[in-house]
Amino acid sequence: MSLYRTELRRLAKRRFTRWATLLGLLVLAAVVVGVFFTNEKIGPAQLAQAEQRAEQEYQQQVRWSEQERAACEAAKAGGTAEPDRYPEDCSVISPPPREAIEAQWFLPSTFDFRESFGFTLLPFAAILALVGFVVGASFVGAEWNTGGMMNLLLWRPKRLTVLLTKLAALLSGLLAVALSAAVLWFAGFWLVATFRGSTEKMTSGAWQSFALTGLRGVVLALVLATAGFALASLGRHTAMALGGAIGVMVVGQFALGILLDMAGVRFAEAWLLPTYAMAWMQKKVTLQDWQSCNATFSGECQPATLDITWQQSSVLLAVGVIVTLGAALWTMRRRDIS
Repeated sequence: MSLYRTELRRLAKRRFTRWATLLGLLVLAAVVVGVFFTNEKIGPAQLAQAEQRAEQEYQQQVRWSEQERAACEAAKAGGTAEPDRYPEDCSVISPPPREAIEAQWFLPSTFDFRESFGFTLLPFAAILALVGFVVGASFVGAEWNTGGMMNLLLWRPKRLTVLLTKLAALLSGLLAVALSAAVLWFAGFWLVATFRGSTEKMTSGAWQSFALTGLRGVVLALVLATAGFALASLGRHTAMALGGAIGVMVVGQFALGILLDMAGVRFAEAWLLPTYAMAWMQKKVTLQDWQSCNATFSGECQPATLDITWQQSSVLLAVGVIVTLGAALWTMRRRDIS
C-alpha cells in the first residue's frame, strides 16, 4: 500500500483534524452570515430616508445655533458673557450650510463587493492559517506521543521519507480544504453583495487581484502548517509547537513591541511578525513615524514612512520554513527513535 495514501487516510480519519476543520469552516460561515445580516441593499427607500435624516440633522443644527446666538446676545447685554464660551460677535454663531450635511452619512451599511471583499480575505487567511498550524502540529505530534511513529518506522525504516510523506499528505489535504473553502468564500460574499449590496464595477483586473490575494492566503496557511508540523516534530509533541507559538506571540511579539515602544525605536512595527503577514496579504504595508517631520512646499508636516512589501515578507516566510523544516529533518536523521 502507498505510504502517501496511508498517511492521507490517517490524516482524514483523525478526530482532531475533523473537528478543527469543521470549527474553522463554521467560523468562516459565521462571518459570511454576520456580514449578510449587518448589511442592506441601497434603494430609493433608503436614499429617501437618508435625505430625511440629513434634513432633520440640519434643522437640529439650525435650532441649536439660534439658541446659542440668543444666549450669547443675552449674556452680552447682561454683562455676564464668558469669554471662553462665546465669541466677540454673536452673529458668527450660525448653522453649517445645508450641503455640508450629506445624506450618505445616514445610509445603512451596504456590502460593495469591489470595495469591501478584499478586506474579508484577511480573516479568511488568518482562520485557515490557524487551522493549518494546529492540525499540522497535532498530526505529527500525536504520532510521536502515542508511539505510532516508532511502529511506522519498523515497517518503513527510511526516516526522512516517512516524515516528508507525512508532510506531503498534510499539505495536500490542507490545500484541498483551503481551495474548496476559498471557492465557497468567494461565492458566499458574491451572494451577500447581490442581495445586500452591489456587484458593480467588477472587472477582470479586480477578479485577478482578489484571486491572487486569496492564493497568498492559502500559501500562508500552508507555510504555518509546515511550521507547526516541523516544531512538533522537533519536540516530538504537539505541545512543543503550540507552546512555541504562544511564546513567540506573547513573549516575542507583545513584550518586544512594548520594549521597542519604550525605547523609542523608529518603525517598531517592522520588527513584529504580524506586520509581515499583513504585508504578504495586502502586498504592502506603510509604516509611519510621527516623531519625525518631512516639511512639504506648502509647509505641511508629513511623517517619515517605511514600506514593507510582500517580497520582503516572502523572504521571511521562506527562511522560516527552511529553518524549522530543516531542523526537523536534521533531528529526525540524527536522533534515536525510541
